[in-house]
Amino acid sequence: MADERMQVNEPDVNQLRKVRREKLKGLQAEGKDPFRITVYDQEHHTEQVKAMFLAEEAKEQPEALQVSLAGRLMQKRVMGKASFCNLQDRDGNIQVYATRDMLGEEPYAAFKKLDVGDIVGVKGEMFRTEKGEITVRAKEITLLSKCLQILPEKYHGLTNTDIRYRQRYVDLIMNPEVKDTFIKRSKIISAIRRYLDERGFMEVETPMLVENAGGAAARPFVTHFNALDEDKKLRISLELYLKRLIVGGLERVYEIGRVFRNEGLDIKHNPEFTLMELYQAYTDYEGMMRLTEDMYRTVAEEVLGTTVLEYKGQTIDIGKPWKRMTMTEAVKKYSGVDFDQITTLEEARAAAAEKNVEIQPRHSIGEIMNEFFDAYVEDNLIQPTFITNHPIEISPLTKKDPENPGKVLRFEMFMNGWEMCNAYSELNDPIDQRERFKAQEAQLAAGNDEANTTDEDFLNALEIGMPPTGGIGYGIDRMVMLFTGAEAIRDVLLFPTMKTLGKQDAQKAEKEKSAEGLTADLECACNTCPSQEACKAAQEAEKAAPAEEKIDFTGVEIEPLFKDYVDFETFSKSDFRVVKVLACEAVPKSKKLLKFTLDDGTGTDRTILSGIHAFYEPEELVGKTLVAITNLPPRPMMGLESCGMLLSALHKVNGEERLNLLMVDPHMPAGAKLY
Repeated sequence: MADERMQVNEPDVNQLRKVRREKLKGLQAEGKDPFRITVYDQEHHTEQVKAMFLAEEAKEQPEALQVSLAGRLMQKRVMGKASFCNLQDRDGNIQVYATRDMLGEEPYAAFKKLDVGDIVGVKGEMFRTEKGEITVRAKEITLLSKCLQILPEKYHGLTNTDIRYRQRYVDLIMNPEVKDTFIKRSKIISAIRRYLDERGFMEVETPMLVENAGGAAARPFVTHFNALDEDKKLRISLELYLKRLIVGGLERVYEIGRVFRNEGLDIKHNPEFTLMELYQAYTDYEGMMRLTEDMYRTVAEEVLGTTVLEYKGQTIDIGKPWKRMTMTEAVKKYSGVDFDQITTLEEARAAAAEKNVEIQPRHSIGEIMNEFFDAYVEDNLIQPTFITNHPIEISPLTKKDPENPGKVLRFEMFMNGWEMCNAYSELNDPIDQRERFKAQEAQLAAGNDEANTTDEDFLNALEIGMPPTGGIGYGIDRMVMLFTGAEAIRDVLLFPTMKTLGKQDAQKAEKEKSAEGLTADLECACNTCPSQEACKAAQEAEKAAPAEEKIDFTGVEIEPLFKDYVDFETFSKSDFRVVKVLACEAVPKSKKLLKFTLDDGTGTDRTILSGIHAFYEPEELVGKTLVAITNLPPRPMMGLESCGMLLSALHKVNGEERLNLLMVDPHMPAGAKLY
């Protein structure tokens, strides 16, 4: 009965939309079409008028304050001849008091017909109610734009993250903290620009469509330029063009812009993101360290008013002197492996095998050390830390350390376990740079699709002559995440990259829309049914029903069954459980592993790592119901412990391996045991 009552009381959204459209038609018929209005005299904003009122109120003889506001109607309480509503604009919200006596009978009747979500203009006088709330006594209310959709319910807001990211405009309306995040983002970028401009840096713009996407270890997006009939790439970095400008004598340049990397989606990665790179002639990576530390503090003080950040229970103090460690020291401290004592590739591979570090056959000693760093060190670097002296193999654009030619003059800055920036004493020797490009080409041929390729024009620029230069690249989105407390990069991108809704979802939506759109004047095709509407609806639903899918398995190859028997008692001790995917993300620096956070029914989240990234993107697995073996001993992988195994089905089609996670009916509760 309770369920039936809930269904009865639940509003018919489609009927509410229909009512709003009918209201609009009525206004248009009366010559009051709000969409014909082109301008409104918005003289004030809500927080501004509150401050103005408080200042006036403090005077010995305050005067009446007349205001003109515009914004979105967010609440409305109609009480006969007098009503209250809430107006929300860019800065905040304010209460509005509307009466029939003040507005007039016809305008008040029009006000009562307004809907939550409508955009209105309000002119009136400021006063304070008996309950002490600063309010506008409306003398005039003008409908400026009609809201034809239904906003989410006020107290629950918009919480579904998928809808929030896809419909950011609704998210900004319903969640004030989201608007605050993006206001702070804008202030952070403005503060960075002021900081650099005051120090003689010049902001420039460089191409996004390039022939050679270099400057970083990343796979580019490829597109085709029809006019020239040439393939182009979207830039993955700003570096090589900015260095050309240093060659040209501009000395201090920076750019803040979008770059594009053809990689997976997770809480720290989006395929398009905001990067800032700057280059300064006649300094080195030590100069970049000083600039970084000072800039972070300056921006934090200006935007946040403090140099102490609170992020998910961690206190990060950027006001204290920042730590420094070499990469070798950091790897030794957190993994126990000293790469100063490793002299052969075989020794490095053996250490990786012992510590369960994922490596590739093509990896050199330096690259293996970098994999150790990713697996064991990054997550421990909570306070701001400069990691220096990287292996030359992973630093193709950086000057060698004169005292140790196997290392380079480079640092990465880490905070909260994240890489926040990457800086070099820039390589300006064109002969050395050509050799580095050759080594990168060899890596590309060996299967490293993130390796750089030779850029002849850049080499030509270096031959013209580039002065000693320090350069650095900052991930602006991660900086904003830390400064605003955002948990995922999508929370600081107004319009993050989202997976296109599938055809199946589109068909389902179209089917529901068709069923909802049936009107009372539909006629039954057979003209004999007592309920023509019901008959027609049934026929439409039958037409919309998808045909049963026929799957061709003729090209599928299945692995032969095991012929050896397994001890029954041993196997029966395997604990197969239904699990719900609470979160899923790519493991940093691993092309294979996904990290699952699972509800296994115990009340404690379970972490399982699975090497299935080639077959699934993390976001599509969140919310799925899977099956896992939960009583396997923890297994260390990439510095994380995997506590169990997810079940998958593996097969081949025309020699290509395919994998499918075992997904089960979502009605099964987490923790249900399989027998």
